[in-house]
Amino acid sequence: MSKIKARKGAPYARILGVGGYRPVRVVPNEVILEKIDSSDEWIRSRSGIETRHWANDEETVAAMSIEAAGKAIADAGIAADQIGAVVVSTVSHFSQTPAVATEIADKLGTDKAAAFDISAGCAGFGYGLTLAKGMVVEGSAEYVLVIGVERLSDLTDLEDRATAFLFGDGAGAVVVGPSEEPHIGPTVWGSEGDKSETIKQTVPWNEFRLGDVSKLPVDSEGNVKFPAITQEGQAVFRWAVFEMAKVAQQALDAAGITADDLDVFIPHQANVRIIDSMVKTLKLPEHVTVARDIRTTGNTSAASIPLAMERLLATGEAKSGDTALVIGFGAGLVYAATVVTLP
Repeated sequence: MSKIKARKGAPYARILGVGGYRPVRVVPNEVILEKIDSSDEWIRSRSGIETRHWANDEETVAAMSIEAAGKAIADAGIAADQIGAVVVSTVSHFSQTPAVATEIADKLGTDKAAAFDISAGCAGFGYGLTLAKGMVVEGSAEYVLVIGVERLSDLTDLEDRATAFLFGDGAGAVVVGPSEEPHIGPTVWGSEGDKSETIKQTVPWNEFRLGDVSKLPVDSEGNVKFPAITQEGQAVFRWAVFEMAKVAQQALDAAGITADDLDVFIPHQANVRIIDSMVKTLKLPEHVTVARDIRTTGNTSAASIPLAMERLLATGEAKSGDTALVIGFGAGLVYAATVVTLP
């Protein structure tokens, strides 16, 4: 017989508050067109993107996270020292160690909260949300702060016609806490590592240490390029359109609801055509509000779902208590989908 004593937390968990931060600088498509042979009409028709936000020197991954997290904590109606864990999903914090979550936890004024980073690309928010739910129910933390944050402008090749227009910067955060009723459904998540080459960093960091510039990409002037995110657009599009609609449906089934029960659909903001295709495949009723934050925010990877959630609530397009389907998918390839009640 085991001598280990189990610890029990809340019966269920829910999202209690949400916050977002978008950098001050707004970048229209015209700026992107200075480096690539394309057009505003082409970018809008292929992606839906009109503008995106790019961070300045002061808007670091930590700084943006702290701004978004502060709003989420206030929205949840708790104090920072009640946060028991901080989970940060990002691929654009360039210090390998320590985790940026530790700096964030300290500057927010938490009481020695557990803090760690995860790397799950555009599915990172869903992964973090699932971990947070588990912590609250298991009892290792009463309140968990989940942050999705990116400075993808640092990882964008402005001469790459396929990706230069896609990425933006920002941070979104939620507080997950105890609930007497289920307000975060089962997560349907997974990975397809055989497709990992479809979205990746152009070169690993150690290629720079080795010093062999012949192996490194160069720009139009012959200068060595900083590593950037590259993708096989058509392959990713096909995978997202055909496979992620299935995952979204599985999340609805796991939560025991149908599309008719939904109020809101918040998919990862990767491409408006992907979003519209998923809406059609899932046969979402007209009453369902669909997040299309990508138009003015671009693809912010792990930050895109909480940023879109925050904007829908702020504009009144969605309201507290609405039932929402959220799904993230991206590099790995990884994915995560669940049904939640909006805070």
